[in-house]
Amino acid sequence: MRGVERLLQHVSACNNARLPGVRLRLCVGKAIIGYLRPDLAGTLAAFPELGPTPGGLALRDPAALPDILRTLADQGAFRWRGEAFDVRAEPNGPVLTQADRGALPLLGLVSVGVHVNGLVRRSDGLHVWIGRRAPDKHLDPDKLDHLVAGGVPAGLSPQATLVKEAAEEAAIPAELAVRAVPVGRIAYAMERPEGLRRDLLLCYDLDLPEDFVPRPADGEVADFMLWPVARVLETVSAGDTFKFNVNLVLIDLFIRHGLIEDAEAARLRAALSQPARGAPGTPAP
Repeated sequence: MRGVERLLQHVSACNNARLPGVRLRLCVGKAIIGYLRPDLAGTLAAFPELGPTPGGLALRDPAALPDILRTLADQGAFRWRGEAFDVRAEPNGPVLTQADRGALPLLGLVSVGVHVNGLVRRSDGLHVWIGRRAPDKHLDPDKLDHLVAGGVPAGLSPQATLVKEAAEEAAIPAELAVRAVPVGRIAYAMERPEGLRRDLLLCYDLDLPEDFVPRPADGEVADFMLWPVARVLETVSAGDTFKFNVNLVLIDLFIRHGLIEDAEAARLRAALSQPARGAPGTPAP
């Protein structure tokens, strides 16, 4: 089935990292928190707060990482975002330090984000709210996206992040946003132009009233469209119109709603459940 092969390609594309490969480990104690390109490892080795460890570098003083990253950003190594994210070796592990959001792929750090399927159940079937990313977005401009999605910053829970992003991106009031239901997790390790993405997506379904219309609130989304779920499936199967990781969350949605034949659904579920080594929650390579 050609469409399913394309869906499998979306999953494979998000799991194209082969770790450690040429990358060196970045550690706090014995815990691996990230993976570094050799040139970046050489730059970081000049900082006294880092020292050699088997297979890479170790932070002698984890609290120094934010200042080190500020220096790297000032040198042009990455775009400073001004938003701190907690750094863990494992998604549910203790916070070991913090890093600016822009540095997460640079260092191959784990990033946790929320992705919300905005659903409308009409008499003519299931519909999905689709966002179009603004043309001036730094990453993936003009790509199709979820109704709501965003990284979980330091100090916020996933649900608090969901409510915040729902208000900021789609003007969804909190009393609606809190109805979102967690439906699964998707992890991957992906080489991208901005670096190594080791992402854990927390997936939610949010049923919305037929008369509710989201509107762009913070400029990150250009517009919203309500599509029949069959059109969403057709679009995801046809190419790369959607942002790369949104495809995975939508594939999970298609499987859960019985839109893919059982045998093919099993192949897709197995692919989603077997991320590349080094993805969040997998054994460290």
